[in-house]
Amino acid sequence: MNLFGTAGIRGDVQSRVTPALARAVGRAAAADGDSFVLGRDGRTTGEGLAAAVEAGLLSGGADVTRVGQVPTPALAYAAQQRRGVMVTASHNPPTDNGLKLFTGGREYGDDAEARIERRVADDPDPLAWDEWGSSERADVLGAYRDAVAEYARGHGEPLDGLSVAVDCGNGMASLATPEVLRDLGADVTAIHANVDGHFPGRESKPTPESLRDLRSYLAEGDADLGIGHDGDADRIVVVDASGEVVHEDTIVAVLAEHYTAHSDAGDPVVVTTPNASARIDDRVRAAGGRVERVRLGALHEGIDAARAGGVDETEVVFAAEPWKHIHTGLGGWIDGVASAAVLARLVAGPGLAVLRDPVTERPYRKVSVECPDEDKERAMALVEQRLPAEFPAASVDTEYGVRLERSDGSWTLVRPSGTEPYVRVYAESEDISELVDAVTAVVRDAVADA
Repeated sequence: MNLFGTAGIRGDVQSRVTPALARAVGRAAAADGDSFVLGRDGRTTGEGLAAAVEAGLLSGGADVTRVGQVPTPALAYAAQQRRGVMVTASHNPPTDNGLKLFTGGREYGDDAEARIERRVADDPDPLAWDEWGSSERADVLGAYRDAVAEYARGHGEPLDGLSVAVDCGNGMASLATPEVLRDLGADVTAIHANVDGHFPGRESKPTPESLRDLRSYLAEGDADLGIGHDGDADRIVVVDASGEVVHEDTIVAVLAEHYTAHSDAGDPVVVTTPNASARIDDRVRAAGGRVERVRLGALHEGIDAARAGGVDETEVVFAAEPWKHIHTGLGGWIDGVASAAVLARLVAGPGLAVLRDPVTERPYRKVSVECPDEDKERAMALVEQRLPAEFPAASVDTEYGVRLERSDGSWTLVRPSGTEPYVRVYAESEDISELVDAVTAVVRDAVADA
């Protein structure tokens, strides 16, 4: 059984993430602890799946606190002293839903997910009637919003006079980001800010194409900053005042440099992933820190490894993969609302252009090659054989996919998506088109032969 991808369980609600599976996962999770907080995003199937998860948890002996519709980071915030389950498919289409499990405010790691998979496969019976748990309702949104706003006040400048446009994408950011930014003093225009599980305003995944309303608003108006969220508000996309999307690695570089420069640690560390740009390393080094990389979807493991491998003065000041950021001073979860608040406070001082100016933005590109899930393993085995032969002078690392680095500093990474039927190609190089074309050709041939 292979339930979990790089970000929990996701899939079609009729064929994969069914009520039966949700009940089984709930009962499997109940063996881990006696108290759970349970939340969901705005998808139309969320209420039914949350009810199924609750039934599983209760019949497994756990007590459940239902918090209703919340951003995923709000669920994680509420799960800091216990365990949690979030019913969400993040940026997937409305036909999908999913499950994310948390403990101590952090997503389950590989070992914990494997444990859940084994229990789901065994499908144990409910506990005796007098051993079932109980449930209650609670509101965590207010406390979460207050915590984010208070944390953001420790960074940057007051937002008085800053104009921010926020595209909530009919998702859970509607209940958080505009309120937090207004509390901090910003003039906020909210777009697609009603929760609707059909995502009528745009698709849930924030991309340059889907954010056309936000980009047009900025290009035609006088707002200083644009923020786009996905369905559960754990990620953001940043748009500048001209309506152009700022590259995700540039945003990571800006935030990483800020956190590194303002840390009192003797050895400040930023954790990121193999597909992240070298511009992050440049800015972290300039601020006196260092970068550690871990496989995509495993930021928490990277944080633990960096802490375990360091000495007392080591501190992980920030962790990020594209558009997903862990603000370690706030908590151990990915939080797009906190990213919006902190970034807005940084922009409020010098402006976004000044923040970006020190960042060397080399040409970078990501390409998705269609590949059925069942063919990914074979396709990647072929890529591992063929790609180094195409670039014989490059160094090869196969720990997190297939990553090649060339002597001129350019690099490419090929890895299978953990949530969608694609093999991803990432590259950064001055001759970006030539490099991407060559790598993509190898990947397409490998998929065809898989």
